[in-house]
Amino acid sequence: MKLSFECDYNNGAHPLVLQNLVKYNDAHPTPYGFDEFSERAKDLIRKVCGLPDAQIFFLTGGTQTNATTIDSMLYQYEGVICVGSGHINVHEAGAVEFTEHKIITIPDTLGKMEARELDKYLDDFYHDGNRDHAVHPGLVYITFPTELGTIYKAHELEDIYNVCQRYDIPLYIDGARLGYGLMADGCDITLPWLARHCDVFYIGGTKIGALCGEAVVFTNRQAHKHFFSIQKQHGAVIAKGALIGLQFEALFTDELYFKLSRHAIDMAMHMKQIFQEKGYEFWLDSPTNQQFVIIPDAIVNELSEHVLFTHWGQTSGHRTICRFVTSWATTTDELDELRRLL
Repeated sequence: MKLSFECDYNNGAHPLVLQNLVKYNDAHPTPYGFDEFSERAKDLIRKVCGLPDAQIFFLTGGTQTNATTIDSMLYQYEGVICVGSGHINVHEAGAVEFTEHKIITIPDTLGKMEARELDKYLDDFYHDGNRDHAVHPGLVYITFPTELGTIYKAHELEDIYNVCQRYDIPLYIDGARLGYGLMADGCDITLPWLARHCDVFYIGGTKIGALCGEAVVFTNRQAHKHFFSIQKQHGAVIAKGALIGLQFEALFTDELYFKLSRHAIDMAMHMKQIFQEKGYEFWLDSPTNQQFVIIPDAIVNELSEHVLFTHWGQTSGHRTICRFVTSWATTTDELDELRRLL
């Protein structure tokens, strides 16, 4: 079997999550997520976010979550602002645009949106006398961490949120890898702080210890009053909704979510050190569980015989940008084997 550093969602679930799921078999919970386990999970999330009135909804996967949430927040004539490298723009097969909402792209810096670029776009839009003929910006979307494994500093996120508030546009944060961003070295953002500086975000479970599941958190009680029905239209309501609630109940008991996230960061930093010791260059500096390494094509082909990783793109000198990803389940034995193969 090949070593796998291809992604952070090709493992099963943490044993404590599986253990909690066993409760489901004999419990006969109320369907569609209106069960005691889901309510307990929501209360745990509200507590850790410091938002006693937050509205929380459980969905199964990231693309489904983004398309459903964004669709629920926009009028028919509105689009969502996103950087060109943003996940909804490059890796979701046009799922948002399939809901007939345009993705409006602006430049990024190492995967991050800059407040000045956002402000410039919005200022230009509202000073355009023909704006009523255009798609209106109705939402701002960012990921934390970014698609490139970089993270925002608190002042950068605050600046973006201030621009959003000035133009009365909600800010939505895609948190598929949220734990890996929050627990990264140098991160000065906490979950309660993040929750106070956006209008909606989601906590990814699929990539951090769960079999599946994402928790959408509306911080300012701005959820559409018929959000459940919109979920249903998107095929995003499952009859056995407790299956997701049970997993988040386990993840947010005794800080398991944060412990698993930190483990992935420790493994990533160990892996980073291995590549550095072997003399490899990095495409960019990522403090998260995604590491982008520049490897000569001949070695890429040889390494691919034994290791799964993502070919991200080509660079100069017949070299490939390769993405290696650790997860909550990565072991030191796997990293030792990677060192041997390099």
